Amino acid sequence: MDERAMRKVEGHLRGTFANARITLVPRPKQKDSAEVYIADEFIGVVFEDEDEAGSYMFEMAILSEDLP
Repeated sequence: MDERAMRKVEGHLRGTFANARITLVPRPKQKDSAEVYIADEFIGVVFEDEDEAGSYMFEMAILSEDLP
């Protein structure tokens, strides 16, 4: 993802989840995605949608060890 797309998606996620601490960080080896963080905690990955230009998919895993 280029910087412009990352900022656009970052703004959308911040608004959707009402959290200004959400940031997107480029992935070192993959150009089609970015890591998503809240402060310094990794929460998921945003991928460019291969089938629809200008669209993105957000993937977040919820591990059993994170649940009460």
